[in-house]
Amino acid sequence: MAILVIAEHDNKSLKDATHKTVTAAAKMGKDVDLLVAGKGVKDVAAEAAKVAGVRKVLTCDHATLERQLAESMQAVIVPLMDGYDAVVAPDTTTHKNYMPRVAAKLDVQQISSVTGVEGADTFVRPIYAGNAMATVKSSDAKKVVTVRTTAFAAAGDGGSASVEAIGDPAGPFKSEYVSEELTKSDRPELTAAKVVISGGRGMGSGENFKLIEGIADKLGAAMGASRAAVDAGYVPNDWQVGQTGKAVAPALYIAVGISGAIQHLAGMKDSKVIAAINKDEDAPIFQVADYGLVADLFKALPEFEAELEKAGY
Repeated sequence: MAILVIAEHDNKSLKDATHKTVTAAAKMGKDVDLLVAGKGVKDVAAEAAKVAGVRKVLTCDHATLERQLAESMQAVIVPLMDGYDAVVAPDTTTHKNYMPRVAAKLDVQQISSVTGVEGADTFVRPIYAGNAMATVKSSDAKKVVTVRTTAFAAAGDGGSASVEAIGDPAGPFKSEYVSEELTKSDRPELTAAKVVISGGRGMGSGENFKLIEGIADKLGAAMGASRAAVDAGYVPNDWQVGQTGKAVAPALYIAVGISGAIQHLAGMKDSKVIAAINKDEDAPIFQVADYGLVADLFKALPEFEAELEKAGY
């Protein structure tokens, strides 16, 4: 079975999500090729060629692919599918934009947010906000799959795949990139951080998130939030962890003032160690937490930061 994996990158370097998607694809079949579509991606392609388990790297370098716009990505991927049985991409914002379009053009059903691969046509994916797991089997001739990368280990390096350039996407296209506004931070990226500390509605206000800033700085952690905190306007949307936010799987996840609704748990339950601080001893978050502290966060957080200082953080 031949599988085409779409690389996650920023036109400068390959993202870890790519390595994890290759791991998932390898469970479907041995013939795994990697597509690097972007602008000025020579260095990215060189990185991709070193990913273990990759047979061949295809590169497409075009201005319309710099932001991986849906029309141009579909124009690149669909013609390639004559030689592949499946196309697999990380379940991130960029790929969620164009993969449904690819599935529609191929006239097949997309299988989204896969957390397990049991064979070439059988997958495990969350349903009901992650409250249940469904095992699905696809009878489509071509499989279109997005992978929840937090559920898979990253493929190693050491590969020596060949690199082959392919033709430009055929236009014209109706959409074009205009601009973007990015939040800049010195902290680690939320989805890649080894430590994440998140606040919920219990923080009370956006100002109170300063209570976890010092802790985040000492631990080198990314900062996140529950949907309730985001909806209340405490913090920006890109901090949201959960089913409709970002999925994270850090070594340590600290939940502060978060009750633990199913929607939030769906985005962080794969964390290796979960610690929770909440004044409600019956909060659902304690059912999944490895360590729980029933306490007033406004008292506990300053004490926590003081102990970190004593420990030399």
